[in-house]
Amino acid sequence: MVEAEQHKQTVCIFGASGGIGAAMVRLLAAEPGIGSIYAGSRSGKVLRHPKITGFSFDLLRERSIMEAAAMMKQQPPELVIIATGALTLEDGTGPEKSYRALDAQAMGEIMALNTIGPALIAKHMLPVVPRDRRAILAALSARVGSISDNRLGGWHSYRASKAALNMLIRNFAIEMGRSHKQAIIAGLHPGTVDTALSEMFQGNVADGKLFTPEYAAERLLAVLDGLTPQDSGSVFGWDGKRVQE
Repeated sequence: MVEAEQHKQTVCIFGASGGIGAAMVRLLAAEPGIGSIYAGSRSGKVLRHPKITGFSFDLLRERSIMEAAAMMKQQPPELVIIATGALTLEDGTGPEKSYRALDAQAMGEIMALNTIGPALIAKHMLPVVPRDRRAILAALSARVGSISDNRLGGWHSYRASKAALNMLIRNFAIEMGRSHKQAIIAGLHPGTVDTALSEMFQGNVADGKLFTPEYAAERLLAVLDGLTPQDSGSVFGWDGKRVQE
């Protein structure tokens, strides 16, 4: 990982019990250049490892995010990854195929999980990351959040929530660029990954395009390693290519 030759890096993963987040934690724990990992989940239960400090948070409870950030101030992470997101709600609602299926409550819940929650993590974590060296905050986004690349329509709430997240990523990058010259704020498109999020829709995935969480995590971490402050504010796919806005 970056700067491994200079010091042991500290990492924070929000969503460490999900498919991609858990895979990232396992990969990072095995990296010699990683000194410690803050691993957050709703339950607080994460992989047991000498490098890992678990914590609990809830995307819908800002206080839990604020308390998690305060806990990290003494040893701030250089890499913060928001590996959270929802395509369907717990009751199976979504994604909508037509505007006729739009429901205000369901839309609000998807926006809270995919946009507002990550925004609140950024609100409390960006003041914590170091100012004197390279620091990254990255959030899992999706190619379907691209406006110019939208040719199929549908999935209204999910698309809108990711498009809004991508706008926030750009906003945060501009603001952080004024005070943290080495900061990188980025979105990550993992492709279609074999997790609970995509389970209902895997039948339509082309051969070779359904990735394991381990593969997606490995590719996304490699993409982050290659980013520079000039890349801040953009969304990048698992293949390293910039996602259209």
